Amino acid sequence: MSPSDNPPVGAPPASTSPVPAAAVPTAAAAISPLDDAAVSAAVAAALAAFAGAHSLDALKDARLAHAGDRSPLALANRAIGRLDATDKAAAGKLVGQARGRVNAAIAARQVELEAERDARVLIEESVDVTLPVERGLLGARHPLETMQERMGDVFIAMGWEIAEGPEVETEWHNFDALNFDPDHPARAMQDTFFVEPADSGLLLRTHTSPVQVRAMLERSAALLDEGRGIYVVCPGKTFRTDELDATHTPVFHQIEGLAIDKGLTMAHLKGTLDHFARAMFGPDAVTRLRPSYFPFTEPSAEMDLRCFVCGGVDPDCRTCSGTGWIEWGGCGMTHPNVIRAAGIDPDVYTGFAFGMGVERTLMFRHGVTDMRDMVEGDVRFSQQFGMEI
Repeated sequence: MSPSDNPPVGAPPASTSPVPAAAVPTAAAAISPLDDAAVSAAVAAALAAFAGAHSLDALKDARLAHAGDRSPLALANRAIGRLDATDKAAAGKLVGQARGRVNAAIAARQVELEAERDARVLIEESVDVTLPVERGLLGARHPLETMQERMGDVFIAMGWEIAEGPEVETEWHNFDALNFDPDHPARAMQDTFFVEPADSGLLLRTHTSPVQVRAMLERSAALLDEGRGIYVVCPGKTFRTDELDATHTPVFHQIEGLAIDKGLTMAHLKGTLDHFARAMFGPDAVTRLRPSYFPFTEPSAEMDLRCFVCGGVDPDCRTCSGTGWIEWGGCGMTHPNVIRAAGIDPDVYTGFAFGMGVERTLMFRHGVTDMRDMVEGDVRFSQQFGMEI
């Protein structure tokens, strides 16, 4: 409803017709321009209709009825042309004065109703100018970035370091130093983005493991000369030739960890990953290590989490396929060849390594079911996670 449709406070409800139908002369009840009584009655009816109009819309209807082209006074004015010359002057004066009074009444009532409307609008649509105003749509940091930082903070609290490396990597760092055979399938072009020309020896890193190699090379002197162990986590972006779908994307994020020191065992690995899992998924998180194979670790394992949906008791669970477990990442004891490639004696030092997907962790923590939601750039996806510092 527009403001003009609302009656003023305390006013009686407006009727659907401004005045009783009997009081409104019509074209069928045309009046003579010489009939003083009829003209006076038409003016009186018009004034009553205007006074009874309690909104601008009602006043418009009354104006059309009493001052419009088909109103009694308008028709009487037209009839003056058909009168004798001796009567035209008197008739013109009578009808002209009547129409003047009607028009003046319309203008006066228009001013009153507009003033009432403006006063009502000021009350009903008042704005508190002291309230804070959102000057622009607030965004948020992308949840993948905040999740990556949260995962890194868990290890910083344990005294580990954050290590970073280039995304365009050498084939030696990405494959050779990590004990990949020359004919390993991961080296094929259908799995890896190689940088032209084909013999450049450069590629987009397929995992963040090359950062582990660089960390060992950079910190080997401190390890050998000062006895300081190497404890680093390597978060970052990785690339593989996967098609984008609900569970895969050609650009994704990993966080990998590497520890090199004297006397490290699988027990240290298991304790570290149990703490990591509880930090990410709560104190009730249950894990297991399942034997597997990776070229850069020996022995190797997949780390699984107890299913968050069914708790491992529903054989028909679609999340864990009835197994009760969900794969989170890979891990194992660092292969002696990898340690040796960095110039460190594997007979003296041992180590362990692990790697988890940041997207996968975000999906587990927040129930995200489609990986495409993370990369399509819809600000609503980021806003629901809020702003973290």
